[in-house]
Amino acid sequence: MTRPYDAVIIGGGHNGLTSAAYLARAGRRVLVLERRHVLGGAAVTEEVFPGFRFSVCSYVVSLLRPEIIRELELPRHGLEILPLDGTFTPLDGGWLWRTNDHAQTMREIRRWSASDAEAYEDYGRLMVEMARFIKPILSIVPPDPMALDPRPLLPLAGLARRFAQLPEEQQAVFIQLMTMSAADFLDQWFETDPLKATMSASGIIGTFLGVRSPGTAYVLLHHYMGEIDGAFRAWGIPRGGTGAVSESIASAARQAGAEIRIEAPVARIRVRGDRATGVVLESGEEVDASVVLSSADANVTFLKLLEPGTLDPRFEADVRRYRFRGSSGKVNLALDGLPSFTDGPEGGEHLRGAVSFSPSLEYMERAYDDAKYGRFSRRPYIDIVMPTLVDPSMAPPGKHTMSCFVQYAPYELAEGEGTWDDQREAFGDAVIDTIAERAPNIRDLILHRQVVTPLDLEREWSLTEGNIFQGELGLEQLFFNRPVPGWARYRTPIRDLWMCGSAAHPGGGIMGAPGRLAALEVLSAAKARRAA
Repeated sequence: MTRPYDAVIIGGGHNGLTSAAYLARAGRRVLVLERRHVLGGAAVTEEVFPGFRFSVCSYVVSLLRPEIIRELELPRHGLEILPLDGTFTPLDGGWLWRTNDHAQTMREIRRWSASDAEAYEDYGRLMVEMARFIKPILSIVPPDPMALDPRPLLPLAGLARRFAQLPEEQQAVFIQLMTMSAADFLDQWFETDPLKATMSASGIIGTFLGVRSPGTAYVLLHHYMGEIDGAFRAWGIPRGGTGAVSESIASAARQAGAEIRIEAPVARIRVRGDRATGVVLESGEEVDASVVLSSADANVTFLKLLEPGTLDPRFEADVRRYRFRGSSGKVNLALDGLPSFTDGPEGGEHLRGAVSFSPSLEYMERAYDDAKYGRFSRRPYIDIVMPTLVDPSMAPPGKHTMSCFVQYAPYELAEGEGTWDDQREAFGDAVIDTIAERAPNIRDLILHRQVVTPLDLEREWSLTEGNIFQGELGLEQLFFNRPVPGWARYRTPIRDLWMCGSAAHPGGGIMGAPGRLAALEVLSAAKARRAA
């Protein structure tokens, strides 16, 4: 009879792999089960067309926790993050270009507005302070505010003390960030419309909200908390694509003794009495385990992988109320050369960073207007990176890849709009048409294109409604409310069933924090049981 695993983990995305690495390092016998043919979940690199490799879904890195990189020694396992140098915003008859060179960025903003250049420095310093204040939340287990035991509330007491020590101006700004829209918050600082529009884009990523929707200022801060080598708000491209992040974590997990299987889809979490005892694969194979961790989202874990009637109806109702509302799509292009923008700086350095199609706040809000009424944006917000400019290994010599992250692409299309299978090519055409307005040669360069819709994200990557964060990052779905009030400590109502993916605190992005914190909680619970 096969010896049971200490832990079986559903999903080989970067969070599931992170949990596996920490549990295996603690001496646990661990099995990871990934349904697809390749590891990584949404942090995956695939050769979509011969010779062209793409970060098919997630495409940049900033939020990956430094403690995970350090503790798992990820550089030793092949992780190398290449800096993404700034953001270029093409405009009608002009451009805005912010780079990692602070002096150059100041000169560029001063070209638009001297007061904005001065405000930009003050804004940057303040946001770094806000990020430093809130960042510790990313590394703590959310307390249950209704629990009788006060000990889990101690980290909140520390946060309250630090808040009280903040200058009055910073306290006011923090409250604004928690309540305001990204556009309204930025309106207080700047007058240059393209600058505000481009900066506000960080507040809508992965949300079904517009730049003027309350709550998007926090999402802006969420993305500001990223760092590379200690530099806040720095973004990078992993050499080899985002799949290199997942593969480096998988390597660390394997070295620690974890077993990882691909093409092993889980059909059901097996429950006996009130506890999880393992999983059943779609092949019919049963795997026994002392604990089960799911890196799938709350809908998949609780409503698809558990037998109906397993959960308390009140808990199940809370899960059904959890908002996904996917709003993003992706267009990946294999190119015969580099696009030429009608206006831009001399040379091609401005293409080594992100290219943001965000010319004005009105443009951004009109893109959202389409989504509100169940249509994809005819002139969408697009965030483009061309990884081959910093990592030529992703394409054949002389060729390039272009990654286009697109909003808005609502999962729920209006009646009369057809299905996403009907609209896929029209959506891709809208993206190309928008790019062609400012880079007219783009159509002549396209060798291949891949269009990824929210429905594709759900079908192929098991992301409910195509939400890239496994649930919206609204304030009401964060911290001790993520994914369900009272169940934010990675535990679930089923004993020995744990959540370890982006559906848990602190949320989405290539971060790894949910996987790490869940594993540490599993180990802590086991230690407490032994001591009892």
